[in-house]
Amino acid sequence: MNTILQTIKNTAGYPEYVLLPISTYEILKPQIDLTVKQLIPQKDYIDFNPADYIKNKIALIRIQAKITQSDLAKHLKVSQAYISKIENDEYKVTDRLFLKINTAIKKLQQKNLN
Repeated sequence: MNTILQTIKNTAGYPEYVLLPISTYEILKPQIDLTVKQLIPQKDYIDFNPADYIKNKIALIRIQAKITQSDLAKHLKVSQAYISKIENDEYKVTDRLFLKINTAIKKLQQKNLN
């Protein structure tokens, strides 16, 4: 595997983070999970919950379904920018629009599972 890794430096100029391709991460994830489990006591570990950070219902549902804004936009035949504006509360979401988007997300999620 010929992987080039990028580093992100902190304000002092020292490497602090590493960016790597998702394919490399997926290969390393089991080892990372095991290492984290061994190093961090379970009582000190809190799972990341997107609902703690994402207040827009549509954005939260879409992210939890692992659907991109672009994929949702294509399915609904709208622009990705329109989905972004909805998720950033720039448009009032009616019950009808919410139902339409939620149905689309469920269909895309089901499609991805198959």
